[in-house]
Amino acid sequence: MTTLDEGPAARPTEPEGLPDGAGPVPGAVVASGLVLATLLIAVAVAALAAAFSGATQPFLINDPGPVVRWGLVVVRGVTNLAAAVTVGTLVLAALALPVVRPGATAGPPRASRPALTLVAVGATVWAAGSLALLVLTYADALGAPLGASATGRSVLAQLADYAREVPAGQGLAFTTIVAGLIGLVAAGAVTLRTTGLLTLASFAALVPESLSGHAAGTGDHDTAVTAIGLHLFGVTVWLGGLLALVALAPLVRSGLPAAARRYSTLAGWSFAAVAFSGVVSAYLQVPSWSGLGSRYGVLLLAKTVLLLVLGWFGWMHRQVTLGRLDAGLPRSFLRLAVVEIVLMATAVGLGVALAQSARPEGGRTTEALTVSGYPLPPAPDLSRILFGWQPDLLWLLATGLGAVGYLTGVRALRRRGDSWSWLRTVPFLLGLALLAWTTSGGLAVYGRVTFSAHMVGHMVLTMIVPPLLVLGAPATLALRVLPARADGTRGAREWLLAVLHSPFLRVLAFPPVAVTIFAGSLIAFYYTPLFGLALTTHVGHELMHVHFLLAGYLFAWMLIGIDPGPPRPSHVIRLVLLFATMAFHAFFGVALLQGDAVLEADYFGAVGRPWGQTLLADQRFGGGLAWGIGEAPTLLLALVLMLQWVRTDEREAKRSDRAADRDGDAELNAYNDYLAALARRDESARRADRT
Repeated sequence: MTTLDEGPAARPTEPEGLPDGAGPVPGAVVASGLVLATLLIAVAVAALAAAFSGATQPFLINDPGPVVRWGLVVVRGVTNLAAAVTVGTLVLAALALPVVRPGATAGPPRASRPALTLVAVGATVWAAGSLALLVLTYADALGAPLGASATGRSVLAQLADYAREVPAGQGLAFTTIVAGLIGLVAAGAVTLRTTGLLTLASFAALVPESLSGHAAGTGDHDTAVTAIGLHLFGVTVWLGGLLALVALAPLVRSGLPAAARRYSTLAGWSFAAVAFSGVVSAYLQVPSWSGLGSRYGVLLLAKTVLLLVLGWFGWMHRQVTLGRLDAGLPRSFLRLAVVEIVLMATAVGLGVALAQSARPEGGRTTEALTVSGYPLPPAPDLSRILFGWQPDLLWLLATGLGAVGYLTGVRALRRRGDSWSWLRTVPFLLGLALLAWTTSGGLAVYGRVTFSAHMVGHMVLTMIVPPLLVLGAPATLALRVLPARADGTRGAREWLLAVLHSPFLRVLAFPPVAVTIFAGSLIAFYYTPLFGLALTTHVGHELMHVHFLLAGYLFAWMLIGIDPGPPRPSHVIRLVLLFATMAFHAFFGVALLQGDAVLEADYFGAVGRPWGQTLLADQRFGGGLAWGIGEAPTLLLALVLMLQWVRTDEREAKRSDRAADRDGDAELNAYNDYLAALARRDESARRADRT
């Protein structure tokens, strides 16, 4: 049978450690029974907890009926568990499970087929559940039973409008489509590369869930969304990974100890993510200590107790059962894991009930005074720009973890006697600090209400932060520190190498493509509706930051990068590309400086700030800043590039000298002999002409 990854001649062999005569039936029976039992526990707990909190009680007005009220609880429980199975199994298959070892003429190692089958089933249920949630949430928003119509149009037409135009409907429609595609691809996929891509797609399918529910009703919307998203990622990897590990244990056998240890590391990070995000969400959702006495608070406390118990289970795994697993005694590990799964299913049920329940009155919400979703700041001055604060939890976590990871790598190198230059460490840490300040400091405060501050933030993210990060050579540091695997699986080091040498990155790093992304996206972003989406939606705002940062990083890496990757052009071509691209940047700034039309006038006009310049004057001021700010980074990039050029020539000269010392300057002698032969041939030709 031809798969999506291999041709008809590629036949996977049995995975190492598979018992003789064992087929897929025992593993399928175990997986089905375990997942079904977990599903029943999660749904039962969700229903009981929702009834306790009052989430299933009839509404005084616009009641959609018991089918919708109870259906939302039950279907959300099924959908959340299916998402956990999908995401957790994909992460486990990509990072921890033994791989199928192909024959001598086959391609790269392939992912566990039983695991991908479990993914296909889980993703299909996830897609079906999301579609059912789309119908139920539409009925709930309409305040009418299923099948009711608010207008003369058909119910299907109104449902389609809900999926196209309402954020909650858009998110569920997106999840339905992506989860369905994951199920289809996983049914025929075999390679680790496809498994990695499916993992990224599953993460994307989780995003709409973090944007809905209570996160949408808080004043600290961005923080709430990030916290809930982090919580979802942690729970799905934790629960789904353990479910997959236990369900597939009969087929893994000899590879179970290594897979369990790798999962234990993932579970530790997941526990930290769930605990941290849970504290942040609880702070935002519960108004005070007295709120913990409400029914919502009781459910929250019960979930907190379960989290602490699960943390103890994780400690027991690390201290006791993993050792027994290494000794060939898997039963104690599996017993403890099954109990842990039961507790996790209970926690998922409580989470579903919390999502459907009303928060205590007086939650920490702030009146949004502007269309940006934040209170209008006072008139800017230097101190407010430098020391203003509007924390973006996503970027604070990213920069904080990046700094800790980088310094940990440097320390590991030095502890084993290797060196790492401070000329790399300092720029990288400075780049992370600027990134945190740009996304959470004064520029973030005023970038939402003035075009000029937004433009300064853009220039910092694309032209100042990326070169500093590139000079830090983070990929080189990671490759020197991360352990290599010898069993064919892919850990962090192997996935990093796969990305650095992937055809996709080779295309992106091709100079015309990198330059087009860096410079051409200015037009594609600011003169299309993308700019408005970035200003008015949280996802658009974060994706804007990601795009600016990655576009600048790719361009800087092509010019002055130290990390390995696709081949770069010569230094002369790099200089030409640098000055040509910066000339385009200057042209963009001049266009803004001289323009008469205000970009996103409806948004900036609705902000209603009583201070500062007019919209057009502020936009022209931002264009002037874009023109002027680009000069200094361009000169610094050119200087670094020239220094690298000189050092490259010096290294090449030293290499040639060493080669000449070894072979008696054979290359130079051969070249001189070649010139002498040309001279003799020319002399012979002249003599022939005379005669």
